Amino acid sequence: MKKLVVLTGAGISAESGLKTFRDENGLWEGHDIMKVASPEGYAKNPELVLDFYNQRRKQLKHVKPNEAHLTLKKLEKYYDVSIITQNVDNLHEKANSSKVLHLHGELTKVRSTKNNNLIYDWFDDLILGDLCELGSQLRPHIVWFGEAVPMLEVAIEITQKADILVIIGTSMQVYPAASLVHYCKSEIPIYFIDPKPMISESAFENLTILSKTAVEGTKELMKLLSY
Repeated sequence: MKKLVVLTGAGISAESGLKTFRDENGLWEGHDIMKVASPEGYAKNPELVLDFYNQRRKQLKHVKPNEAHLTLKKLEKYYDVSIITQNVDNLHEKANSSKVLHLHGELTKVRSTKNNNLIYDWFDDLILGDLCELGSQLRPHIVWFGEAVPMLEVAIEITQKADILVIIGTSMQVYPAASLVHYCKSEIPIYFIDPKPMISESAFENLTILSKTAVEGTKELMKLLSY
């Protein structure tokens, strides 16, 4: 069974009602990104940051995976599918995809501020005073600006094994996630799904651009890839 690796970004979740990570004005849900997604922002106003992610976590209880998420699950019938997502939502999991790697963390998890390896499932509000087993404050399990991306090496290993690479709903402008495409074998087919693609078909060998939304693009992808 061929290895199909899918890189997903905020665009795949937009059709479920979740806003893309960064609006054109640089804000995320009306907030200055650096105030809610950086160690400096957390140090300055931890209550604001915790509340921000509490609101994002609550959103997840009211959204469902869309047809793009579900189509990726259907492709498991034909391929060994691994999803590498920049998204912090759990919509791939709700769609029952078997292999999902979160590059930038997960809203439904928190971790110790003393030991990054102490990670807990968390579905309700996180407040100051919620402590890990070592007695230190818990924080969102999110990779903030300026922090290392601990799952990057694993993502690189997965990408290197790809027989087919699919990119959905991400501009491929944000590093280090954007660098993953350079680790796949040069001869493999690459499919790029985005309604406003920022790359041309000459950017990579064997690149096919589907200038469609995630839902419409994955429908076409299914036709192209299914047996």
